[in-house]
Amino acid sequence: MSSRMQAPTAASAQALQLVDAVRDDPAGRRSLMMSLHEDDPALPMLTTLTSSPSRFRYRRAALAFMDWQIRRGLLAPGSGSPWWRAVNESLLRDIAEARALASGAAGEPSDPQVGFGVEFIRSPSARTWYRAHNASVVAAYLRHADTAAAETRAERFFINLVLVRVLYAHALVASPRMALGWCHRLSPLLGDPGLGMTGIFLSLSRVLPDRYPLRGPLETYTAAEHGVGRLLDVGMIIPRLQDLYSWSAAELRQPRLTDLLTDGVPSYAWPATDPGPWSPPPTPLIRLARRVVPAQTGQVCGRCVGTPG
Repeated sequence: MSSRMQAPTAASAQALQLVDAVRDDPAGRRSLMMSLHEDDPALPMLTTLTSSPSRFRYRRAALAFMDWQIRRGLLAPGSGSPWWRAVNESLLRDIAEARALASGAAGEPSDPQVGFGVEFIRSPSARTWYRAHNASVVAAYLRHADTAAAETRAERFFINLVLVRVLYAHALVASPRMALGWCHRLSPLLGDPGLGMTGIFLSLSRVLPDRYPLRGPLETYTAAEHGVGRLLDVGMIIPRLQDLYSWSAAELRQPRLTDLLTDGVPSYAWPATDPGPWSPPPTPLIRLARRVVPAQTGQVCGRCVGTPG
């Protein structure tokens, strides 16, 4: 049972109050997200984070996810997506609770991902940011799986694609050899939170219309994605999915994450009997990418879990 089903601590109650106040206000949600990444001299335990010249990368990364959701209307009360609203709310709540705990509020983290958030605040780095962010995202996915089932086929595909891409961005930073093979020295740059997260949602913004829900056939949207995005998905990530999900489950302490991949098919609110969108015919460029940087499947071990490189 999640500790959120138990009596709230001072920190979790404070977080819930902050999120309740902006539940039906997308702009307010964004302002809250920004405030949780801002300087606050009243929080002496945040000195490490607020004195870091690179902290704006993390705020930019968090806002890339938020702004993409707002542009598409996903967070609008009434007309937005119940699933996306719930996931966004969970992420905000985890960050707010972690910040409250880091500032001295009473209580222990209500969930493991909140503890990762405290670790990031105290020791900010690309790896601790991704671990805190992605652990919250995965926990929210798992918590709201029933709600996701009500989304359209196209929306469910992109829900899975977002998960796949944010997991891979984390792996670029924390497990470069698994993510990029012999090109692993490029991984930290490619996975930089400020660049990687912004790129993920910029790419999707070029494919998906700024409206919700997606009513057209999925193939309409996937056909519109050319170039780097498709090369990354089909050429680099899909051949590594088994290792990626196994590594991420261990790194994020979310063992149920592996249940969201079935026979190599991302299967969050998605039937594994519908693998077509995940295995399109490879283009010559994609075949070349797979040959040049082949996936080293089955290599999730001590080199990949727990230690970068």
